[in-house]
Amino acid sequence: MRKCDIAILGGGLAGGLVALALKRERPDLELVLVEQGSTIGGNHVWSFFGTDVGKAGRELLDGMIVAAWPEYTVHFPRYERRLRTSYYSITSARFDRIVRERLGDGAILTGVRALACSATNATLSNGTRIEAGAVIDARGLRDVSHLCGGWQKFVGRRFRLSAPHGLDAPVVKDATVEQIDGYRFVYCLPFKADEIFVEDTYYADGPDLDINAIRARIDNYVTARGWQVEEVLDEEHGVLPVVAGGDFGAFWRASGGAVARAGVRAGLFQAVTSYSLPDAVKYALALAREKNLGGDALAAFSEHWAREHWQRSAYFRALSALLFAGAEPQDRYRVLERFYSLRHGLIERFYAGRTTVLDKARILAGKPPLPITRALGVLTGLGARPRPLSNSGTTR
Repeated sequence: MRKCDIAILGGGLAGGLVALALKRERPDLELVLVEQGSTIGGNHVWSFFGTDVGKAGRELLDGMIVAAWPEYTVHFPRYERRLRTSYYSITSARFDRIVRERLGDGAILTGVRALACSATNATLSNGTRIEAGAVIDARGLRDVSHLCGGWQKFVGRRFRLSAPHGLDAPVVKDATVEQIDGYRFVYCLPFKADEIFVEDTYYADGPDLDINAIRARIDNYVTARGWQVEEVLDEEHGVLPVVAGGDFGAFWRASGGAVARAGVRAGLFQAVTSYSLPDAVKYALALAREKNLGGDALAAFSEHWAREHWQRSAYFRALSALLFAGAEPQDRYRVLERFYSLRHGLIERFYAGRTTVLDKARILAGKPPLPITRALGVLTGLGARPRPLSNSGTTR
């Protein structure tokens, strides 16, 4: 038996940030963070735009950022563009170190899995039973069968090169590559002069991920750029849902009982990009400011927050529907190509989840990169519809 004030199940990005926010706001609380892996945060690189996170969020992320750039670039078949928006990256290795330093090893249980939980207790795979004032479930997506849309899947490799790569800014999207399995782009982060992270990403109809094939495409891309690899430092992969619709109530019920949730377990991610860091930061800060941190109160708080997020995301789900049901797979890149031709401020607000009414109209106005009749059919629900999602795809 172990007793504490708050137990957080899942030491990924969302669970770790909730723990840090609570520790900072309420240092008197006894916290327990449970993670089935050996490290906090797994093996990932998370990135965000400077306009995604406010001052309080930056303070929460203090010490985690491993690289920062004042601008970034995008490349499409018809043009390329450099945008002056700051861009930041966090690695799971740094995240693990910061969480351990601020919480203390006594508050962290790794290598153990939560088997079951309620609002105030949890049973772990090592036989431990936790009794807490509140339990927060941040173990990742459990059931997406009540949602529809497509998948964002990727393999990323970090290389040490034998000579400088020559990039002075991140390449957030290089869609000049061959379009395979839907909308494909390559993402490059120049961490050091001779160190670069290259990720091959697909917006696909299905969740199947051929890691070996994508790994080979990354190596071919690196060779085509004239970069000579000295060493492969790390590799990650993932499959994330791109949500175009569904039944939020059924999704919430399928994800667990009356228990507080966080992160993607609560559906807190951007419907088009699948980005979760900005929402994870906002949610952690808001939860830590709650006066009543009891199990039932936090369960009600998390459901209310998640429902509001779902309602605010209706426009983004419509864009996902246009991407997956309105455009042929090989032509999906054209939707993003047009989007990146729009005003800089609109692009910033889109990623930050602060799209205005005028922004929404501007994104849909003008000559569309897909047949107008098909687009109207998707938006009105009278035409093609996105496919239901399968639980086999939630691997990250």
